[in-house]
Amino acid sequence: MSSKKNTPKDALSAEIEAALDGVELQNLDADRPARTGSPRDGGKPAGSARGPGGSRGLVPGLIVGVHGDDVIVELSPTRQGICPRAQFDKEPVVGERSEFTLGGQDPDGLWILSRRELQALAAWDAVEKGSRVEAKVTGQNTGGLELKVGPNPAFMPASQVGLAREENLAQYIGKTLEVMVIEVDPERRRMLVSRRALLEAARDAAREQSMGAIAVGKVLRGRITRIEKFGAFVDIGGGVEGLLHVSNLSRGHVADPNDVVKKGQELEVLVLKIEEGGKRIGLGTKQLEADPWQSLGGKYQLDQVVPGKVVRLTEFGAFVEIEPGIDGLLHVSAMAKERVRKPQDVLKVGQEIAVRIATIDAARQRLSLSRLDPRGALIGSEDSVDSGVIDEALARSQSSTPQGTNLGSLFKKAMHKKP
Repeated sequence: MSSKKNTPKDALSAEIEAALDGVELQNLDADRPARTGSPRDGGKPAGSARGPGGSRGLVPGLIVGVHGDDVIVELSPTRQGICPRAQFDKEPVVGERSEFTLGGQDPDGLWILSRRELQALAAWDAVEKGSRVEAKVTGQNTGGLELKVGPNPAFMPASQVGLAREENLAQYIGKTLEVMVIEVDPERRRMLVSRRALLEAARDAAREQSMGAIAVGKVLRGRITRIEKFGAFVDIGGGVEGLLHVSNLSRGHVADPNDVVKKGQELEVLVLKIEEGGKRIGLGTKQLEADPWQSLGGKYQLDQVVPGKVVRLTEFGAFVEIEPGIDGLLHVSAMAKERVRKPQDVLKVGQEIAVRIATIDAARQRLSLSRLDPRGALIGSEDSVDSGVIDEALARSQSSTPQGTNLGSLFKKAMHKKP
């Protein structure tokens, strides 16, 4: 049986349903009576009185006069009503028609009229899915934020407040936010909005613009945003992040990226690769460092004994770092006078040892090392003798010129000289 993968839309729906668990959106607008129908089918406000127009909640009327704060409306030849002047969006004009809801009659028999429901219905109809609107945050609950979009209540799940999960939702209360309508249902007085949708759109636009300035081989300025065991993520502008893999952090061996870089640190990086349309960007810093192999010939000579540190063990030997960026291979056959079956039997990672440079191939960036001196003795042991001192002693012994010391004393000196 094949399993069906969840789409981003399914994931969002699940987030919204979880956020709405126990939340009654209608209660967010308790001050305004709920309607049972749409303006098109003549939905009636709950609790409104029946009047001219039968069962309709909205009744037509003709403005016949304006007196002070009241607007006189003729509902029929024998029925009149009054509506507060403040409820009109613009100055009411005698002879214009509008729709009203009925709130009962006053002692003089005039119908008490209201345009609030008409304004609310018009506001609902003006909002569409995908609209960018301003919303004022009026409160919060366990699932997210309560808002007002104009006169209409709205809800924003906590997951839709920011790009990352916001822990302190109370900081938004009283603020006006630009949001996107992700769901609207006038019949159920249900409106869901998202701030994250707009932030993601802005981030993607900035990313697309920034990608135009990114190319393989280009050096950019970036900032470390987070560090993992395998490397560090670097913001190189416009929300575009690249991975600075641990292997590209330094020419020296790096066991933990935290030893080399810190979160928030700014640094220059080289763009090494761009894959999947910019979704995967490889960066490097070691490539910006001087290549130690280029100056290798002037620093080291054959048979020179140097200190080193074991950085990696393999079946056939060990790699020994003699300086950052310069590793040499110490073959298992050159580890000891006796036969060594496994490198880990005599060495361990991190161990510091003395090694002799057996071969140098700077062009191919290869060094072969040995723990044995030219005559096969373990460097540092009592049997190990500095070959230069021995050669000097042999040369002097063959000279006819009287020497100030004999061959035996030279060998004694060589035996006690440290490598």
